[in-house]
Amino acid sequence: MTIKKIFIITGESSGDKHASGVVRELKKINPDVIIEGIGGENLKNQGIKLFSDHSKMGGMGITPKLLVDHFTLGKKIIKYLKNDFKPDMVLLVDYGAFNLTISKFLKKEGFKIFYFIPPQVWASRKWRIHTIKKNIDKVFTIFPFEKEMYEKEGINSIFVGHPINFELAKKANRDEFFERHNLDKNKRLVSVFPGSRMFEIKYLLNIFKATVKIIEKACPDVQFVFSHASNLQDNAFYTEYKTIKGENQALLSVSDALILASGTVALEAAMYNTPMIIAYRGPFLFYIIYLVVRSIKNACLVNIITGKNIVKEFLMYDAKPNKIAQEIIKLLNDKQYREKQLEGLAQLRSMMGEKHCVEEVAKYINYELKGE
Repeated sequence: MTIKKIFIITGESSGDKHASGVVRELKKINPDVIIEGIGGENLKNQGIKLFSDHSKMGGMGITPKLLVDHFTLGKKIIKYLKNDFKPDMVLLVDYGAFNLTISKFLKKEGFKIFYFIPPQVWASRKWRIHTIKKNIDKVFTIFPFEKEMYEKEGINSIFVGHPINFELAKKANRDEFFERHNLDKNKRLVSVFPGSRMFEIKYLLNIFKATVKIIEKACPDVQFVFSHASNLQDNAFYTEYKTIKGENQALLSVSDALILASGTVALEAAMYNTPMIIAYRGPFLFYIIYLVVRSIKNACLVNIITGKNIVKEFLMYDAKPNKIAQEIIKLLNDKQYREKQLEGLAQLRSMMGEKHCVEEVAKYINYELKGE
């Protein structure tokens, strides 16, 4: 049997992690496959020969240096794959800024290209789907609604499940968590997640602090914790309320309600079945750009995936302390209203399914390599 070869391209740590999972599972069912690629420590630890690490890939924003690095690396990759490695398949993982561009050149050279965790074209810059249709042979989607979207465009796609299905930690023991952090077991807990980027802290922290003060007056049996993202420095922000750093998932799982900056954290909260609101505010210019390029009206992944307004969203100038506080108070005290959101979160979890995405991707890649 001819030994097959795969080249994997990732651009940052999360993609490296997911790609390494695919490699691990693929080696279980096809130990002879030869795999090289661009990645980090996770792929390296799977015994993958790295053509390059992420030093020429990552960067904040689009800078002249990053563009030059991408162009130079892209040329080297194409030359190596065409003249030396000659893979049977190229697997792109996330990192659309680079991967969508290089897919054009890979396709011109006749390579078979699969894409795992494709760019969220449904959220913004929907025109990118034309690049995917032209250059990608198969798309492995992580959201259930993406498959239908791609099929309408005539793109071969498979819903393989979301990484959250196997990456999310088990729900923390509430009593143990409360005791460890000196929280009152007789009080309900509202946790606040002001974001993991400094500009989010700048625009949201004071809004959330004012919100908490309103809730505190209305609900004396409620206590508050502010989540301090692990990537932020210890002095990134100050609040007179308790802060807990680096325990996001545990905090999500033991809270009675959540005030969240928009992001994947909302999906994690939904998997833990914790009621929430989403609030977000940023620079006005960023908001104008967002309005121009967006493809959807909602910001919360729960609402996007289900196609329903399950979680209240307070965006930009709608993100006002009084509005947010009243919604949280209603989630805490109105049992029927709370139950309605919980039913919506249950629907979300049902739609997400229980597929182990890296196992699914490895399985379909192996089918392709064997010609099945």
